Amino acid sequence: MIHEILPVGPLQCNCSILGDETSREAIVVDPGDEVPRIMALLAKHSLTVKQIVITHAHIDHIAGAHRLRKLTGAPVLYNQNDLPLVKMMDVQAGWLGMFTPTVDAPDDTLDDGKLIAIAGLSGSILHTPGHTEGSVCLYLPSQTLLLAGDTLFAGSIGRTDLPGGNTRKLLTSIRERLLVLPDEVKVIPGHGPATTIGSEREKNPFLQTF
Repeated sequence: MIHEILPVGPLQCNCSILGDETSREAIVVDPGDEVPRIMALLAKHSLTVKQIVITHAHIDHIAGAHRLRKLTGAPVLYNQNDLPLVKMMDVQAGWLGMFTPTVDAPDDTLDDGKLIAIAGLSGSILHTPGHTEGSVCLYLPSQTLLLAGDTLFAGSIGRTDLPGGNTRKLLTSIRERLLVLPDEVKVIPGHGPATTIGSEREKNPFLQTF
């Protein structure tokens, strides 16, 4: 598998490019900004985007999705429970002093258990509300890989003080959906360094009370 991690935008969102080395098909996760850089990496590996997956509809994760869709023709997928956040994209832009990006309704919703697949590579959606109502993670068991969005970080958890956030829901999502995964699963958070499920289960201070 080809896996490029590209921190993009002012908040350095971890955009992931997942590609199959044989089919040259790709999934792009969280193209929050810097679409030309994303396109350059796709071209470097001769990849064709088949799906654009958004872990949640905060501006730093979704702002580039419309542009990437126009350039590639690939559908944009995110959980419909985050549509209220899309409707306040101008407010989100104001938080960061950014221009308001064009953000469309999803081409398909990312419900729990939905299969995300390209030729040679597949994973499934884990609905993990708490950071937002529609937050999801993408789990690729054959790659021992979890793209966690802003649900779980190395040594931390997603913030819950923004619209749609709920600390109880977030901790429940982590406990019931993520900590049940094998220790060796590599976690790529929405921001910052990679970690593993085992490391977070053992050392994450936010997860030691349950």
